[in-house]
This record gives sequence, C-alpha cells and structure tokens, in this order.
Amino acid sequence: MTRPATRADLSALPVEVAPRLLGALLETVVGGDRVVARLTEVEAYHGRGTGERPDPGSHARMGPTARNATMWGAPGHLYVYLSHGIHSCVNVVCGPEGVAGGVLLRGGEIVEGADVAERRRLERRGAVRSERDLARGPGRFGDAVGLRHPVHDGIDAITGEERAGARARLLLPETAPVGVATGPRVGVAGVAGTAAFPWRFWIEGDATVSAFRWGRGAAEEAVRQGDTPPVLD
Repeated sequence: MTRPATRADLSALPVEVAPRLLGALLETVVGGDRVVARLTEVEAYHGRGTGERPDPGSHARMGPTARNATMWGAPGHLYVYLSHGIHSCVNVVCGPEGVAGGVLLRGGEIVEGADVAERRRLERRGAVRSERDLARGPGRFGDAVGLRHPVHDGIDAITGEERAGARARLLLPETAPVGVATGPRVGVAGVAGTAAFPWRFWIEGDATVSAFRWGRGAAEEAVRQGDTPPVLD
C-alpha cells in the first residue's frame, strides 16, 4: 500500500529521507503515456550548509547556481539534470526550502507502462536486454519515466501540476521494505565516493539495482582510509 507524499515527508535531510523512498512509486504521465516505477535504489546528496559536514559529491557543494537552482527550492520538486551531455537523471528535492539537497533515483522496477518505457529506451539507446534493465541506473530511469532536462526540471511531484506536457506524483510505502542495504555512492569521485559517505541505499537482492563502480580516485581514497573496498557487482 502507498499514499501520496507530502512536503513534510521530505523536509528532513536527504540522507534521512533517502531510505524511506525505497519501495515508493514515481508515477509520470508524459505526452499522455503513463509509467509507474517502484524505487529500488537511491543516493543522498547534500548542498552547501546542509547537515553537519560538507558533501564534496553534490552539485550544490559550492552554493546556488543556474544548474542546481531546483535543489534549493521546496521539497517534493524533481531536480532533473543532464549527465555527460546525454542522460537526464531524476532527483527528489529534500530538506527545508532554502537548504539544498536531493535524492538521486538510481534504479527502479517498472510496474506499469513497461511497453511505454521500453519504447522510450529503444528510441534513445537501442536494444533493451531484459525487463529488469528498463530503469536500472539513473540514465535508464530518466528515459523510462520520460522526464527530460531542461524542460521538466522543477516539476512538482507533490501537487502533480503539469509542466511541459508532463505530470509526476510520488507515492510513499505504508511499510518499509525488508533488506535495505547501504554503502558508498556509485561513480562519485574521491572521498565522496567512499565509505565516508555511505549514502547509497538499495533493496538488497533486487534485480533492478544497478552495478557498483568506483568514481575517479575513490578506490585509492578508500584504501588510504583503511577501508575494505566493496566488491564490484
């Protein structure tokens, strides 16, 4: 069972909100096509001045910019940014308005609208290897749910108000999923991608969780810290 998310549900720090989003549903209607994704993997990011210590992996680590403006707004909006000039990635803005933070939606299971998600993936990437890969990884997730940068950046997943021909709604689970795991974030450079920031959360054993990979210099930094690097998936 799920219920519509409220701004109050998302007003805590991203690292506190992130695990609560596992098992949640993101519903999008884009161009009349509806897709529902169950969230299985997320990552928390804090902006400058958010929480007790700086997060060097955040887009908002240096303060407000034109790119990260949505992260500084009211919780429940979706920060949609462009990665590597190709991938539109989706984040749920968290924390009080004026305090930057977000939760990256890294992976999910398409529970409704799989045919739409597959068509979108085929249009942008070519062959889809299996249904589990429809929204496995943040770029694929963005493709599957149909939200694109820059036109959908800032869309409100609380009110469901239309933006650029799209609507989004976030539905939270009534009970937390079993088997939540946590560890370093994927592909984040330096110390921000090590166990010093165990801000990636996922449903253990779920097939739609993306593979772990090190960011630039993160594995070396982990060794310097005396940590045992996680085994690559």
